[in-house]
Amino acid sequence: MPVVTLPDGSQRRFDNPVTVDEVAADIGAGLRKAALAGRVNGKLVDTSFLISSDASLAIVTDRDPDGIEVIRHSTAHLLAQAVKQLFPDAQVTIGPVIQDGFYYDFSYKRPFTTEDLAAIEAKMTELAKADQKVTRRVLTRDEAVKFFKHQGEVYKAEIIAGIPDKDEISLYGQGDWVDLCRGPHVPSTGKLKAFKLTKVAGAYWRGDSRNEMLQRIYGTAWADKKQLDDYLHRLEEAEKRDHRRIGRELDLFHLQEEAPGAVFWHPKGWQVFQNLIAYMRQRQLEAGYEEVSAPELMDSSLWAQSGHLEAFGENMFLTKTPDERTYCIKPMNCPGHVQIFKHGLRSYRELPVRLCEFGKVHRYEPSGSLHGLMRVRAFTQDDAHVFVSEDQITAEAAAVTRLILDIYRDFGFDDVRIKFADRPPKRVGSDEIWDMSEKALIAGTKAAGVEYTLNPGEGAFYGPKLEFVLRDAIGRDWQCGTLQVDLNMPGRLGAYFIDEHSGKKTPVMLHRAIFGSLERFFAILLEHHSGKLPAWLAPVQAVVLSITDRQDDYVRRVTESLKNQGFRVSFDLRNEKVGFKIREHTLQRVPYLLVAGDKEVAANLLSVRTRSGKDLGTMSPETFAERLRIELNSRGRQTLEG
Repeated sequence: MPVVTLPDGSQRRFDNPVTVDEVAADIGAGLRKAALAGRVNGKLVDTSFLISSDASLAIVTDRDPDGIEVIRHSTAHLLAQAVKQLFPDAQVTIGPVIQDGFYYDFSYKRPFTTEDLAAIEAKMTELAKADQKVTRRVLTRDEAVKFFKHQGEVYKAEIIAGIPDKDEISLYGQGDWVDLCRGPHVPSTGKLKAFKLTKVAGAYWRGDSRNEMLQRIYGTAWADKKQLDDYLHRLEEAEKRDHRRIGRELDLFHLQEEAPGAVFWHPKGWQVFQNLIAYMRQRQLEAGYEEVSAPELMDSSLWAQSGHLEAFGENMFLTKTPDERTYCIKPMNCPGHVQIFKHGLRSYRELPVRLCEFGKVHRYEPSGSLHGLMRVRAFTQDDAHVFVSEDQITAEAAAVTRLILDIYRDFGFDDVRIKFADRPPKRVGSDEIWDMSEKALIAGTKAAGVEYTLNPGEGAFYGPKLEFVLRDAIGRDWQCGTLQVDLNMPGRLGAYFIDEHSGKKTPVMLHRAIFGSLERFFAILLEHHSGKLPAWLAPVQAVVLSITDRQDDYVRRVTESLKNQGFRVSFDLRNEKVGFKIREHTLQRVPYLLVAGDKEVAANLLSVRTRSGKDLGTMSPETFAERLRIELNSRGRQTLEG
């Protein structure tokens, strides 16, 4: 007779095997109505799951993250059911949950249109309101293949044929629709109350460009309408903040087909890019780093020795020379930094050795995954490698963690989450080395006084890592910085130092990036600030505007003076109304607009206003310069607005 232990430690005894649904009903009618799934002995299951022996149980509702995932998973099935009812000739493939939603891939004779999406969504609403019961059954692999072939679903049959014959094949049905799935799912379609189809895109079957192009319908699903509306509002805001749109509006950069995944930087965009480098260069200098530069093209033997060629070779650009040597365009900077560390005899007294580089790297990304500055093939890393002894790992990891968090605050990111990623299935090095690496990195987080969550199996192939995740102004998360402990690569590449006993010892290498990719961080900054970069980063910090041509000489003198003081200032002497000029430069997100009319010229003053429209009154050019200098020195934490 099963004894069910609930999360609060209380127990309930039953005379016979009992389903999750029946346990929820035994606790209360309200909980039974809210139940979407259960977690039995840690495993997520349907409410129809039968508990036949003693077990721990948590009832999953839409207040739980697991509950939202079940809702999204079930809504993907609802989407497929609706498509099949409206377009019987469509073939269904896969439909997983993704961040904030789901998608389902279909094979169909023509592209789905906006009108099709509206019709599909209306059919989904109809099916949800019908409150169809969701049922589960199990078949053998051969039975399942036969079933889906009979249904004409060749993609499903192909998926099942690739599953080991000993694995359980579960099918879920609702109404006349049956789909292959591991589950779990909501008890009935009536639990799906807040969803929206968002777009349709192309996707290759099994992600292989040699296969058929499918149609991927994306959607989102939430516990209730308010959460859905909030999310859709964030989507609208994200569209307004899209860095590609802002890049065009502000003339910062462009991309083109002749150089896929590589950026053409325009003068203003390159200025911001260089501002990022100058900032990081100064912070690293203050933290004891030495800047280096390693070749972009190195013999493939070095990458084989480091382990990159085996673990990462499909993402590397290779070239063969007439003398039959194969070279790799570097996808990362670490092997080059090890070569610099090795050049000359190193003593334990020199450690830590902190080498940093703004290194241009190249990685092959499939064409379909390229996305503005967010996903490119050629990018610049603010990469650093710190060579330490084993007893220095904790202190250095803590120092790096504190540096990273402080730098993010300067850019306006105060909400930063840290994830600890441990050993992946595909890795180099012994379990003993991985044990040591993971313990050392965790000790560093404790020394820095920060909390972390676990991201299991997502470490680099050579060592565990910390991932620093930024939350932006509209609630999106971006993983940027990383800190990795590596007890493998220095030894593989023959690096050593002389210890206090005059013996050779292999250093530990900490891999560290803060921006990660400068291109991607640039994009995140643009979207976080909606293009309104703080004055210390902005390509143009102020523009001086004339009202009539009588002020032209004064405007030129003021502009020249401010530029000579190191400020990025331009002027606008066009024969246009001053209101037009103000509006245009406001749209260009220039932080400060300095207006000069006859009165201002006579009194050697400027009328100062911000891009947000705030009038700061009049002040002399010298006063403005001093106040702007204070703001820039504070790295944007204060503004002239207060």
